[in-house]
Amino acid sequence: MLHVRLPLAWVVAAFALATTSAPAATAFAPSLATQGRPETIVLDATTAARGFMTSHLTIPAAPGPFTVVYPKWIPGEHGPTGPLGDLTGIRMSADGKPLTWSRDTIDLYAFHVTVPPGARTLDIDFTVLLNGPNDTMATNNLAIVNWNRDVLYQADTNSHAVFVHPTIVLPADWDYGTALPSPRRSGNRITFATVKLAMLVDSPLDTGRYAKHYRLWQQGSASQILDLFADAPADLDVPADLVASFKRMTPEALALYGARHWYSYHSLLTLSDAIGFQGIEHHQSSDDRADDSFLTDPSEQLSGGDLLTHEFSHSWNGKYRRPYDLTTPNFQVPMQTDLLWVYEGMNQYLGDLLSFRTGIRDPKTYPEYLATVYASMDMEPGRLTTPLVDTTTAAPWLYEGGGDYASIRRTAGDFYTEGELLWLDADTIIRARTHGTKSLDTFLHLYAGPPNTGPITVTYTRAQIEHLLGEVTPYDWHDFFTRYVYRVSIHPPTDELARSGWRLTYTAKANAYLNPGRGVSAWYGAGFNAGSTGQIRDVRRGSPAWNAGLAPHETVAAVDNRAFGADTFNDALKRAQTDRRPIALLVNDNGSFSTVMLNYTGGVRYPHLARIKGTPDMLAGIMAPRIPVKKPAKKVSFVSR
Repeated sequence: MLHVRLPLAWVVAAFALATTSAPAATAFAPSLATQGRPETIVLDATTAARGFMTSHLTIPAAPGPFTVVYPKWIPGEHGPTGPLGDLTGIRMSADGKPLTWSRDTIDLYAFHVTVPPGARTLDIDFTVLLNGPNDTMATNNLAIVNWNRDVLYQADTNSHAVFVHPTIVLPADWDYGTALPSPRRSGNRITFATVKLAMLVDSPLDTGRYAKHYRLWQQGSASQILDLFADAPADLDVPADLVASFKRMTPEALALYGARHWYSYHSLLTLSDAIGFQGIEHHQSSDDRADDSFLTDPSEQLSGGDLLTHEFSHSWNGKYRRPYDLTTPNFQVPMQTDLLWVYEGMNQYLGDLLSFRTGIRDPKTYPEYLATVYASMDMEPGRLTTPLVDTTTAAPWLYEGGGDYASIRRTAGDFYTEGELLWLDADTIIRARTHGTKSLDTFLHLYAGPPNTGPITVTYTRAQIEHLLGEVTPYDWHDFFTRYVYRVSIHPPTDELARSGWRLTYTAKANAYLNPGRGVSAWYGAGFNAGSTGQIRDVRRGSPAWNAGLAPHETVAAVDNRAFGADTFNDALKRAQTDRRPIALLVNDNGSFSTVMLNYTGGVRYPHLARIKGTPDMLAGIMAPRIPVKKPAKKVSFVSR
């Protein structure tokens, strides 16, 4: 260690700086926003089409120093993602008189103000900006309202003890959808019942000019509604057979889990190329987003057919049952994400499973899908040094991180994708050890099953998950998860393939679940992927492409002296497989051209699963519907408002 003599004043200043830190967020302060005297929010969304909204808050307060905070750690996003940069134009007042406020110099999400004597409330107005880089929340025809973006609340209070009375003012002639209870509409102004702050933030609202509402399921007062909002009316013309599959979501989920933990569930879905693809779970709703042709182009359900089912399943796995250290008393206390291999990993398996059981995807194609899942994880270089648990622990950063060589760095997507393999393996272990009398469904009935409840949260630890699995069938579940989650695992869980009667193989036949468009998907052979214009997206370490020196952001301009294209590249692969000569790639690196010789003679390679003769097909049983399939109605009923 290097020692340096510093002037005494420098030492004192450095010590003072080192010992200054932001006060830790707590939830011990009594909430002044009670059920009888709630905080109120009036959100003026009439300017949403212009990319902003205005929030007016009236917060119960007490005279003297007072601190309000902007939600930082957002449930479902698993990180400190509160969009602080979208909060602007803050004005505070009490009894009609403006007040001076200041931002905390360390915790930038906290704002300090002194409430004058005699004042009992604090009025706050601010502007909410809706659209930023990779974060578009509104177009000319629709908008997504995430209430955490629109609210401030008393610091150090429990979000279940802060009560809020919300109102939203919509653009003229716009419709809306939300799980918020007891809406009362007067013109374009909708007022909801007073709710806890935790429920408000957990209840997004979609609004738009073009909307349709489908009642997917009803049993007594409980229901599931599909709320659609689009940039164009034609994008709302959902095929009847797809609506019929969506109507199977609740029956299949109840068969899977055994009970529900919501009163009325709203699947909120925006259809817009400007907003893009996203899914965020909530207890009684989901904030789903897709491109404009998501429901009208059948091929889109192949790649994204688990969007609604994944987020729907989270109502049980993630919202009702939640990791103990991910469950925080308010939105300022940091979340710990190490158990996301259960929360998200198991849910990736269950969301996919429901997409096949409901018929959104054809159950017969699951082996093809599984082949792509396994191959992608098996050929990821980052797994050679980094255990899966590190991707979950680092999730708050990995969700926001980016850059080249994602396959070396590993990403947040890994605990979803590999989680599917992990929990499929667990499912097949249970089925094999109990001779088909039990399955992961049995575990789920213990984990999140009866009785029916409203939206409550029951936490769990790793030990409790292992104990419940042990109740289903004796097995060293602790060692199982240690091996595949907590230690470096050279290969992802593999035994489920042979156990379920299948083996992985690679052939030149295309896999429908690997759709590079007009680009190149050569990851499993030459070792790189490129877009339709030849721009390289990633290069697999140790592959022929890696050894040739290819790198992300370079562009392949020509292949064997012919202009780049998927067909051109595949022709070159076939040629090299026959004559064993290298493939010449003309590469453009920011204006500098060079010829790279790709020494690869293995031809076109896509992953598939092939049946093992003489073994039962366990995958077919896993993906088979649990509820008898009925023919879809020729006409689809809508929910009127």
